[in-house]
Amino acid sequence: MAEPLVLAALALQLTLIVALRYLGVSALFAWIAARLRPGTYRPADPDRRARLARQVRREIGWSLLSAALYAAPAAVALAAFARGGTRLYTDVAAMPLWWLPASVLVYLLAHDAWFYWSHRAMHHWPLLFRTMHAVHHESRPPTAFASMSFHPFEALSAAWLYPLMVFLVPIHVGALVLVLLVATVMAVTNHMGVELFPKGWVNGWFGRHVITASHHDLHHSRYTANYGLYFRFWDRLFGTDAGLSTRVQPPFLGRD
Repeated sequence: MAEPLVLAALALQLTLIVALRYLGVSALFAWIAARLRPGTYRPADPDRRARLARQVRREIGWSLLSAALYAAPAAVALAAFARGGTRLYTDVAAMPLWWLPASVLVYLLAHDAWFYWSHRAMHHWPLLFRTMHAVHHESRPPTAFASMSFHPFEALSAAWLYPLMVFLVPIHVGALVLVLLVATVMAVTNHMGVELFPKGWVNGWFGRHVITASHHDLHHSRYTANYGLYFRFWDRLFGTDAGLSTRVQPPFLGRD
């Protein structure tokens, strides 16, 4: 009887952590976007401003629910880690040093692959879109608060991935924290409505391989392209890369 109570308490703590992480990072980049392009989050038109305020409240509501759903499998993994039942490790010497950066890349690549194919499936089959993904696309255009704005079915479709991987693929605790930080920051910045990177980066090697706001924003207007999460190679390989949005380019995309 104690075990379910322990898991419930752990899930509650993790829910709070995930929710605070989401709110803090989203608010930070919303503030940055508003500074870089005034009017992005406070349009001059009162009707548009009211609609955007309602959208942001809706995004936060769905995201806080997603935080609880992400926390549940994470609690199971963390409880197993405490008993030595996962491949998580704390001693850097337990694995070769080269595996530290390699494990980060492996986790991100696995997440990217799952996201691309599950995301594309939700757009390919209308029933899946209506049931799982339509909530996310209610954000038109998305804001920095839309990164976790998912229907519970969509949140659950991804919440299990990293908790499962820690049972299968060894990773240092610090490297896993880095993975989660990258996942959070990229999800928020890709929805924030302003391109953070200079033109030379976005149109150069970095932008050809790594997804930024210019790439993902186009997905929210086109729907049938730019499905990737971190990297563009799946979209390029399977002909779903539609290039870059022009909506989010000012002010940084015009600078080198």
